[in-house]
Amino acid sequence: MIYDLNDLDSTNIYHIMAQTVIPRPIAWIVTQNEGVVNIAPFSFFTPLSADPATVVVSIGNKSDGSPKDTMYNIVKNKKCVICMVDEKNLEKMHFSSKELPLDISEAGEFDIKTKDLFEGYPPIIENCSVAYACTFNQTINLAQKSRTVPVILDVKNIYVSSQAIKDEKRPLIDFNPVARVARNYAFLGEKIKAPIIP
Repeated sequence: MIYDLNDLDSTNIYHIMAQTVIPRPIAWIVTQNEGVVNIAPFSFFTPLSADPATVVVSIGNKSDGSPKDTMYNIVKNKKCVICMVDEKNLEKMHFSSKELPLDISEAGEFDIKTKDLFEGYPPIIENCSVAYACTFNQTINLAQKSRTVPVILDVKNIYVSSQAIKDEKRPLIDFNPVARVARNYAFLGEKIKAPIIP
């Protein structure tokens, strides 16, 4: 079956893409504004380049059509921290997707512990295995009717917990991140060794 996207609404297009572009990593983004720490997950997220180190995350609007707090804070303050989600944080990450007013912190609302790590950036999730300190690069205007806005972020620092580092020289990192699969979550599971190219 071929789906002509001109015949589908954005909700159905989203459902098709969310079930076929899998697994999708989750950017658990921490921003800060006026002393309030905002934490929210986004699964339309991927690296763009290693040189320069950049990632892209698509951020939608609130139910009333206004920008989500994450977008507002990134555009205003130009900085954020992206934490990768592993099993110990799955439940709190899921809870933090709830829409809250700008002046209410998900950290306090859902008892998400944070700690300062990167100087001049928002805090990281206290027990996360990997975190990226990012600065705002640009937004991309896809279309006037677009429900999401891709945001390009420059990666300035990467934190990896000592438990996740298997070899500092290479560097070799091993942790079990949570990914989004359709409306559910999944771990990467068993690793398959790449075949040798003849």
